[in-house]
Amino acid sequence: METISSRLQAGLQFIVSTNQWGVHAIRIAIFIIFIWIGGLKFWNYEAEGIVPFVANSPFMNFFYEKKAPEYKDYKLKEGEFDAKKKAWHTENNTYTFSHGLGLLIMSFGILTLLGIWFPRVGFVGATFVILMTIGTLSFLITTPECWVPDLGSGEHGFPLLSGAGRLVIKDTAILAGAWIVLVDCARRVLKQLQKA
Repeated sequence: METISSRLQAGLQFIVSTNQWGVHAIRIAIFIIFIWIGGLKFWNYEAEGIVPFVANSPFMNFFYEKKAPEYKDYKLKEGEFDAKKKAWHTENNTYTFSHGLGLLIMSFGILTLLGIWFPRVGFVGATFVILMTIGTLSFLITTPECWVPDLGSGEHGFPLLSGAGRLVIKDTAILAGAWIVLVDCARRVLKQLQKA
């Protein structure tokens, strides 16, 4: 019985000793997600896909020339080409805004990753990631496409998330991870200040 207990304690102690590696794994995960998603913002299909979120957001819709709900007539399926709809998106500032957003997202990911070596830089990155994910989660309130529409089945509205809503709700995990990274950076910065 004591052998099992001591092995269990040793195993638990080992897991506890990997805490910092776990925090770094969160940084790396945020970096991968933000570099990949940010990079996709340079592709037309991704830029077109975020239009409902941006057009309906009171915090972001000023980046577009056209206002909601006009975009509904110009939606494109992923990979679809329609010259008239593409021209509308060009006039709307869809692509330019998406490129700028992509650069921001990638920079937040890089800053967060740099927190492995530079906690002050990582603190800034994690703060931006937290702010961005809160903004993204606000789409659940502002974007009608986040909820299953009433098309006659009787299954619609809250709490039934659509594909867009399921994509957005996952940011709760990124938010929690960024909070852990932020706390770790703050702890390390405090340690540096106490040594100075």
